[in-house]
Amino acid sequence: MNLRPNQLAAHLERTLASVYTIHGDEPLLAIEAGDAIRAAARKAGCEEREVLVAERGFDWDAFRAAIANLGLFGTRKVIDLRIPSGKPGVEGAAALEACVANPNPDNVMLITLPRLDRTAQSSAWFTALAAAGVAIAVYPLERGEIPAWMAARLARQGQRASAETLAFLADRCEGNLLAAQQEVAKLGLLLPEGEIPHESVVRAVTDVARYDTQQLSEAWLDGDAARALRIIAALDAEGEALPLLVWQMGEDLHALAAMLDAAAAGTPAATAMRSARVWGKRQGAMERAAKRVSMPALTTMLRALARLDAVSKGIGAADAWDDLRGLSLALAGHPAVPLATPSVSGARIAPQPT
Repeated sequence: MNLRPNQLAAHLERTLASVYTIHGDEPLLAIEAGDAIRAAARKAGCEEREVLVAERGFDWDAFRAAIANLGLFGTRKVIDLRIPSGKPGVEGAAALEACVANPNPDNVMLITLPRLDRTAQSSAWFTALAAAGVAIAVYPLERGEIPAWMAARLARQGQRASAETLAFLADRCEGNLLAAQQEVAKLGLLLPEGEIPHESVVRAVTDVARYDTQQLSEAWLDGDAARALRIIAALDAEGEALPLLVWQMGEDLHALAAMLDAAAAGTPAATAMRSARVWGKRQGAMERAAKRVSMPALTTMLRALARLDAVSKGIGAADAWDDLRGLSLALAGHPAVPLATPSVSGARIAPQPT
């Protein structure tokens, strides 16, 4: 059985499975899911917990013994197995498959894994774990899911917030749920129950958002100029390497050019995206950008990219971060000023793979 984190509480109220597998890369959701399972197990009579960490050189016989034995005083127990690498190895895979094939009804097994790729999730050992119990994927929330997540957390504290306030909180905490939870808890301490004023939230909340180049790519392709500028400012403040952001802009502009060329030739959008190697959440943003950006405008952006690439490498006296902001606004459909095109020696539009 596969469950989302927000479905786990209702499941645990009804029953307690013998095997739980938590996998993913959102620390807060993984911690909370594990805490909820352990609490339910204690309520069901599992008075002991044995924690095992399967790192390099781990003795899988210790795991087999833990599964086979009762607790110290003959009580039920939780076998809490963590596999930080997500790779149990041949011996570990065999041990996991064997234990779920003949589970000990007196124990509850909780296995915590990092984010697994498609190959690992299709492996025999992971498939056996998921089939024998409950698998919970804990991945970072999509940006659009954060306001509802915040609202649910505030409701636990007896507080409510307007859509404007929830959007503000989501912007300030995007990509950092651990800090977001701390901010929500702080609001519970500082502000009374009921509707919380927007102005009070603005004064109380710290900007703890964490961004990466993937989020920046989605922002400027999606036409969200304000978010793109906010992410650029955050990455600049964090000391992110400018060439990486320039490379991402180049990837997006060249992929967009390939999309427009394919569309002009009558190629379906899905086929064009595959050819341009556009995957996942970036697909929707790229499709919207292709509808918004014309080929003449894209040609100007590519020329501006050549200048930006040169300036970011120290050729010329312009401010590369300003050039990046200007190019991101243009791509998002909100150009502030005409784009600066190559004026430095040797700057040219270098062909790049899409």
